[in-house]
Amino acid sequence: MLSCFAADYRTAGFELLERLATVTPEFVADVVRQQVGLDGAVLLTTCNRFEAYLDVTDAQARDAAAGALLTAVAQQTGVGTGEVTPVLRTFDDADAAAHLFAVSSGLESVVLGEGEIGGQVGRALEVARIARTTTPGLEQVFQRAAHTSNQVQFRTRIGGKGRSMVRLALDLVESRITDWSEAGVLLIGTGSYAGATLAALRGRGVRAVSVFSPSGRAARFAGREGVVPVERDALPGVLGRADLVIACSVASVPVLDAAALTAARESVGRTRPQMVIDLGLPRNICPDVGGVVGVELLDLETISLHAPLPDFAATEDARAMVDAAVDEYRAAQQATAVTPAVVAFRTHVFTLVDDELERLRRRGESTEAAERALRHLASVLVHTPSARARELAAEGEGPTFVAALQTIYGLGLDAGLDVGIDAPGPVPSAGPRPVSRSLVDDGPADETVSC
Repeated sequence: MLSCFAADYRTAGFELLERLATVTPEFVADVVRQQVGLDGAVLLTTCNRFEAYLDVTDAQARDAAAGALLTAVAQQTGVGTGEVTPVLRTFDDADAAAHLFAVSSGLESVVLGEGEIGGQVGRALEVARIARTTTPGLEQVFQRAAHTSNQVQFRTRIGGKGRSMVRLALDLVESRITDWSEAGVLLIGTGSYAGATLAALRGRGVRAVSVFSPSGRAARFAGREGVVPVERDALPGVLGRADLVIACSVASVPVLDAAALTAARESVGRTRPQMVIDLGLPRNICPDVGGVVGVELLDLETISLHAPLPDFAATEDARAMVDAAVDEYRAAQQATAVTPAVVAFRTHVFTLVDDELERLRRRGESTEAAERALRHLASVLVHTPSARARELAAEGEGPTFVAALQTIYGLGLDAGLDVGIDAPGPVPSAGPRPVSRSLVDDGPADETVSC
């Protein structure tokens, strides 16, 4: 059973999301290992949302797993269950898949149709693989989500405008930057979101970019991206001279406050205005930076207030594609649900054939032609019921087929589950997969996307 527990910017607000963002996949993995009935989990945290996708055995296990997860979250973050529970939405089975498909397609984001979310969903699955908390069911639904996201991005107008929080933030500071080609930019953070930010800056003609990494990885990023690395001892000077500072690290504590920025400005005698954009979650920039004379601070909450109204026609097209993907997922799940009955039926028929052939052999009446004929007859007999089972399942009438088999043949649902017969079934688990070099090298500090 697939379940999703989700809180986003509309229900929880950015302050609560910031506190929930400190929950780690490793912490969730501990809950999975300890909780009976919870087979797997994928944690998705971005600047817009905190979501946990769970693979549970049944509704009772779902409720127990939710309670255990919330208790664990409270222990790690200090956010009580009474504070989280009211802002959580719960989705089960096809509804959970529908929510994930919409999220991965950018339909639930602050900036409708944002391009980064699809990659964030993919990375959430990759991290869960590394933590060994994926299951065949989670693999299947997340892979379908990735396919849906790609379809929406490439086949609708909603994905064709390069929408993102980064681009919206740069739109908001456009009037303060007179010449992008002459602007000095300091980028704080070196993960994949920093890469997206750098691409957006270059798209506007920015040439002078320096990068600082709170975890000391600026040199590698700079060498790869062709920008200037900044060591910690040189940071005040670069910070004071920058016209625009953009922070997008996943550092667990703020990396810049009012005192540090004031000292940096004074060290270079700066009096001209500065723009500071905080895209981190948890926040990278202390709110008191906004009180420094000559400095204007844009954080996620402020940026979200300026999100453009949706393009309704494009949104409708995208949602239609999501609905179609959900229908396909539901049909596949329904077909999977009758697999044990199909397998049990086919096993029953072929066992009868084997018994009859053995009886003929004992009597000396078995021939190669007789064996081929009997096995062909058995295949013909099981073909139509097996095909009909899939049709009924797709129509939501799978239980009718199961009940008929139980009534006519007295077959139990647990029969024949290990027999390798060509009935529909779940996608095999990918299991532990090779870790990509970027994940290994970048590590869990400020190198992963935070927004």
